[in-house]
Amino acid sequence: MSEPFTWDDSRHYDRGKVLSAKDLEDLGRFGRYLDSDNDGIPFRTIPGVHPLKGAYVTRGSSKDEYAAYTEDSAAYQRNMERLAHKFHTAQTLVHEPEFYQTNDTSKVGMIFFGTSTQSAIEARDLLRDKGVNVDAMRIRSFPFNEQVRHFIDKHETVYVIEQNRDAQMRSLLSIELNIDPLRFVSILNYDGLPITADFIVNSIAS
Repeated sequence: MSEPFTWDDSRHYDRGKVLSAKDLEDLGRFGRYLDSDNDGIPFRTIPGVHPLKGAYVTRGSSKDEYAAYTEDSAAYQRNMERLAHKFHTAQTLVHEPEFYQTNDTSKVGMIFFGTSTQSAIEARDLLRDKGVNVDAMRIRSFPFNEQVRHFIDKHETVYVIEQNRDAQMRSLLSIELNIDPLRFVSILNYDGLPITADFIVNSIAS
């Protein structure tokens, strides 16, 4: 059982780039999809924050910087480019990966995430007892930041441990980081049961 939840009125929640009523008064015209500070992430408003300003219509990609409907191809392209820029900005803001060694000392690395973590850590210990040293990294967020790429670049062989049939993380790493998929060796568990340390050890040591 978890501890009862207690609400803390003093806790401050970072809501991101949200405009207040005063911000809207000072701003002039509000552009919901306007990248005013060149990070790809526009400012937004909370409904009801101002009696007259800050409202906008949410819709698909056929919109301009001010959330107005448009079929203008130039506006569409600007929006697509802003979203790509937003993704690059997100790479600097998401959680960094977790490493299980101070320095990378092996030519072999393993990548894991989510509920595979505990089994992967145990497998690494078992491999070390067998004289097999493996550097380890747990991915904690997406899009991937540069630390993920650096870890892969430092190792000749990289095992990607996943609990699915189709090697989805391996594909994502290859596509997003533009890395040859042959650099990766998949360890896939999809028998309906949680992955075990023995399964990982046998996959690497075989």
